[in-house]
Amino acid sequence: MSTTETQAVPTGTWTVDKVHSDVGFAVDYLAGTFTGSFSDFDAEVSDGVLKGSAKDASVQVKDPNLEQHLQSPDFFDAERNPELTFESKSIDRDGDNVKIDGEITIKGHTEPVEITGVISDPIDDPYGGTRFGLKAEAKVDRDKFGVSWNNPLPSGEPALSNEVTIIVELQLSKQA
Repeated sequence: MSTTETQAVPTGTWTVDKVHSDVGFAVDYLAGTFTGSFSDFDAEVSDGVLKGSAKDASVQVKDPNLEQHLQSPDFFDAERNPELTFESKSIDRDGDNVKIDGEITIKGHTEPVEITGVISDPIDDPYGGTRFGLKAEAKVDRDKFGVSWNNPLPSGEPALSNEVTIIVELQLSKQA
């Protein structure tokens, strides 16, 4: 009986298909959840390591004034810290489930983070290429990164949660 070991991520170099991928966040705010995304991001898997980044100035929400506030020192401080970055330290796979331990840097501060999600096996696409998908989430405490702005409710409780969920949905294409 032979044993086949499934690699956590495919070998080779894989780059993100930005048209078919998203990088965003969700945070509890008031009586619901506030969401946003980044239009300028990058991701690559090479030699078993996942690296990614997002330009802070590309943050998108439903209000242009709020986009400017999110780029200010109250939040991302995009002028002094132009991007968020992530690099994996280990990737473990169990079937379609994946756990990625790594480090994330937000507003110039780096913290360890655990990402969980699902990964697909590589498939041939209709354009002559090969790709695989990764859907993953990580929860971070924004206060640890100096992103501590808040607006208190009349009760004195904060309107904005400290826990932020970072959400990525990536399609990665094999490079020749």
